[in-house]
Amino acid sequence: YLLCASGDFVKMYSVATEETLRLMGGHADLVTGIQLNPHNHVQLYSSSLDGTIKLWDFMDGIPIKTFTVGSKLLALYALARFEDSVFVVIPKRGERATFQLVSVKLTKAAGQDLEAKELSVVLDGVDASPKSIAFGREGEYVASVKEIDLQVYFFKQKQLNRFCVSAVKTKSGNNQFTCIACHPTEDCIATGHADGKIRIWRNFYHKKEYTYSTLHWHHDTVMDLAFSVEGDSLLSGGVESVLVLWHNQSEYEKDFLPRLGSPIEYISMASDGTLCCTLHTDNRITIINSNLRFARSIQGLIKSADIKTGLVVDPRTKALVLNGEPGHLQFYCLQSDQQLFSLDIVQRQYIHQAGLNQADLVKVAFSARGKWLATVEEREEVTDPELQLKLWFYDEEAQSFKLNTRINMPHEDQITDLCFRDMDELEDDSVILVTTGRDCVFKVWVIVEDTDPEAQQSVSWSCDFIGSYHNYQATNCCFSEDGSLLAVSFEETITVWDSVTWDLKCTFCHPPGKIRNICFGRLTCSKYLIGVSDDGFLCCWNLLSCALEWSAHLNILVLQPDPLSEYIAAVSWLSKESSLFVFKPNEPRPIYIQRNLCREKIQLAAFIPRDEPETVGSEKYLWLRRSQLFFLTDTQELMTLSTKSLQERLTPASKQLAVEESLPVTPFSLLLGKHRRQQSQDDIDLGKLFVRNKCEQDSPAVKELLHTPAHVLPSASFLCPIFINSLLISKENKSAEEVADEVEMESEKTKDDSDEERDVTEMEQEDTSPLELFGEMTCKLPKYQEKELRKIRKVDYSWISAF
Repeated sequence: YLLCASGDFVKMYSVATEETLRLMGGHADLVTGIQLNPHNHVQLYSSSLDGTIKLWDFMDGIPIKTFTVGSKLLALYALARFEDSVFVVIPKRGERATFQLVSVKLTKAAGQDLEAKELSVVLDGVDASPKSIAFGREGEYVASVKEIDLQVYFFKQKQLNRFCVSAVKTKSGNNQFTCIACHPTEDCIATGHADGKIRIWRNFYHKKEYTYSTLHWHHDTVMDLAFSVEGDSLLSGGVESVLVLWHNQSEYEKDFLPRLGSPIEYISMASDGTLCCTLHTDNRITIINSNLRFARSIQGLIKSADIKTGLVVDPRTKALVLNGEPGHLQFYCLQSDQQLFSLDIVQRQYIHQAGLNQADLVKVAFSARGKWLATVEEREEVTDPELQLKLWFYDEEAQSFKLNTRINMPHEDQITDLCFRDMDELEDDSVILVTTGRDCVFKVWVIVEDTDPEAQQSVSWSCDFIGSYHNYQATNCCFSEDGSLLAVSFEETITVWDSVTWDLKCTFCHPPGKIRNICFGRLTCSKYLIGVSDDGFLCCWNLLSCALEWSAHLNILVLQPDPLSEYIAAVSWLSKESSLFVFKPNEPRPIYIQRNLCREKIQLAAFIPRDEPETVGSEKYLWLRRSQLFFLTDTQELMTLSTKSLQERLTPASKQLAVEESLPVTPFSLLLGKHRRQQSQDDIDLGKLFVRNKCEQDSPAVKELLHTPAHVLPSASFLCPIFINSLLISKENKSAEEVADEVEMESEKTKDDSDEERDVTEMEQEDTSPLELFGEMTCKLPKYQEKELRKIRKVDYSWISAF
């Protein structure tokens, strides 16, 4: 297994399949360090900026204990030598940007939430980076680097030695420390430097007689170092995207694994030495064999410098599509939290050089069923700008997109927007692409048959119509749901065109602001057109009456309609906070408002269709039933709005998983599931659903007994009374028949009491039972017998007097 910290969570991957097996959440802030428990290899320690250390059983994904330290924890280290302690880096109180390495004693008291306030300072003035501290020779000493200083502390002797390298930047480069690694069994320290050099330190237990040798291959900063398990080799990585293996710390014995794709940030070795992994700046983990051969890669969401394409959804895979590597389009699966594949759009070698203008991907659009993909790439040059429109066709056999048409300079200036007409794609004649540009025109592109006999493609794309409006710049475009109308915004004016004849039908405007975004309503709200202006207005126009339906004064940055419902999400930015408004165009009042959604500015949003409609408990979340809304902030953080709590979303095995979900997908399990569904339907028909639901769904004790791992279960004598009590039917939960009978009985009782009140009052006052005078209680009849007695009293026996 491979464990890694990811945001507020700890993820566990399968090395064999690259699949995400566990997602462990519980920290309230960024996870800064993870370490295996040296005394139990199925347990894991994690530290966070929330000031807590958690001990996990990562095989089951459940937290065992939580230790509250109180200070922000910036790094974590666990050693077998120190049985009841771990080491963390915390800020020094009263001083800014100063940090300490401290030992935290973890108490063994009973309970899950414990206090860990017993701290002892080991090193002062350390760096906050986890790569700046390392423990050597099975924990006999700890070494720390910061700027040009190296500190080594010996635990037995309680001796601290300090070393310093030259601070002067010479021709050979910068001497500042960047990372450190310690030999597992010897007194040997390896340090990386900003000039690309690696220094091997020995004899450092003497302050003046220390020695070091230099290894140099990297031309820039050494990002991380790691010794092998035996210590006979050293791994190094940097911005060159090359993993270097140094044998015996020798300058002349080294091997390379090049072309890893992006700079290496971290290097980690497996405990058995068979594998190592590297973490890269493009949010990717590469798993490498011990013989320096590539094994597997786990790719997360690539954080591009600027998301120019926006957030687009692939209709085929429901993947999120956006800028990835330079010139590439990444398809990112939100369910598995991994990249599906990357499509090279620009098809040019990217040169890593600052200030160099290179072609970049700026616009993307999919047709309704994902059969066609349109991309726009541009290179900004003052004298000779480049602009290309590419149309890609999805090849079913190759399961990938293939380039169909390349159009050089489709517009004389930058393309501002593009969209496909969402109609039936069974006939190619119905597929239309519209592009808008700063050259004050919009163009309509259609599919035509290629008459060239030597052409590899049977069809290609060609311009069919060019439209303009008063020489204004065209900024946005979108089609109506049925594809009959096209809306194009020209600065402050929105124009509506017939998509068959390309006649101008009507215009809308809301001066003085320029139109920022537009969209049509869907389903029952298809007669409305929504627009957002730069001056802070959200407007809704009625296409039938050609009049303004309503407007709201909001600074909307993002306007995103849900493709599966009438709902539209709008994100505003005011007073340095983002707020979310969800509304229907036919209702001027929002159905959902979320103030202070986040402190960052939300730049993009997208609705991702769900595989199956989600069961929503609250009415205010009905708009999330068929789609899920995702946001991208200006800090490149991808966020979502969920109707479930964190505990429900993580679904740990001890709490949430049902027995039926754990059954393997076999013919027998499918047959069993069908039988259970039939049995459930029969129970509903017979009115017996209550008892089954009570036993199977509403009993937390049963779930605890069935799903909690055996090694953390309490004794059977403790669980047995809870389990038995959970099977008892409470009087508060009664079936519909019982409730109806009691209501009828009570009503009859009330009626009978009113009829007999006059007759019985005197009898109750005068006839007092002698048994009651002696303090003895008479036997009380059951309710059903009282009911029968009342019926007998009401019977008219006057007919007997006739005999």
